[in-house]
Amino acid sequence: MSKILRAMTRDGSARAYVINSTDIVNKAIHYHKTAPTATALLGRLLTASSIMGTMLPEDGCTMTVAIRGNGIAGTTLCTSDYWGNVKGYIQNPYADLPLKPNGKLDVSGIVGGGILSVSKDVGDEVPFNGNVELVSGEVAEDITSYYATSEQTPTLCALGVLVDTDYSCRASGGVMIQLLPFADEEVISQLEKNAPLLNNVSAMFDKGMTNEEILKIALTNIEFDIFDELEVDYKCNCSRERTEKALISIGKSEALKILSEQEAEGKNYIELSCHFCDSTYKFTKSDIDKLFDN
Repeated sequence: MSKILRAMTRDGSARAYVINSTDIVNKAIHYHKTAPTATALLGRLLTASSIMGTMLPEDGCTMTVAIRGNGIAGTTLCTSDYWGNVKGYIQNPYADLPLKPNGKLDVSGIVGGGILSVSKDVGDEVPFNGNVELVSGEVAEDITSYYATSEQTPTLCALGVLVDTDYSCRASGGVMIQLLPFADEEVISQLEKNAPLLNNVSAMFDKGMTNEEILKIALTNIEFDIFDELEVDYKCNCSRERTEKALISIGKSEALKILSEQEAEGKNYIELSCHFCDSTYKFTKSDIDKLFDN
């Protein structure tokens, strides 16, 4: 089970989050069969989205974070809830490129140019939507840019996904620190000094370091208090009932038209698949008739 540690500096200057997301990323690999570079991209966005979800105002709220690039990866999208549970998909799970000269996976190369968008569903209120142009396509810098531009919140974000030789996720995690209003200048200065210590956060998790140990590095020479540690997971809430609603939304005539096209190919059913977990739901002519009769 992946975990998020949440803390705040003792003087109230900043809030901090550390997540070990290795289990989440391995579940995503299981569902999507991603190539190494695609794993790094999807894994980083899942990691950031999980943290961002825990910042939502109350249970029942959800957040969707998407990178819509013009590179071979296409769109990568993740949805998280108030508890930090997350799910995601990448349009081209086989997107891959040769390693960079420094030996790193070329995440920005498969992303290309584009935008990062954030949508928050906070119940009765009008959904919040924010968009920023991608700064690097490496995800962490783009998340930082989003918070600075759309929410005017100075943010430090460090993300890392280490892919093993068998294409599984060997280690994955992230750190996010946000300044709060009236932050002390000395704390700001110290955080800037500490930032380079987080340049390879996945290596820290690979060495077996705990969330708290990494938090102490991120907040070196800064007093802080830990609030809690949440267990988070890759969790898809798809169901046949939700799929039925999607089918109803297109109308009976369109559903029967699709069924007719499937029958021409030798299938006597419509098969709908979930983007997030690959679950499939089949609907025959009898199912469709009952669905719309009800």
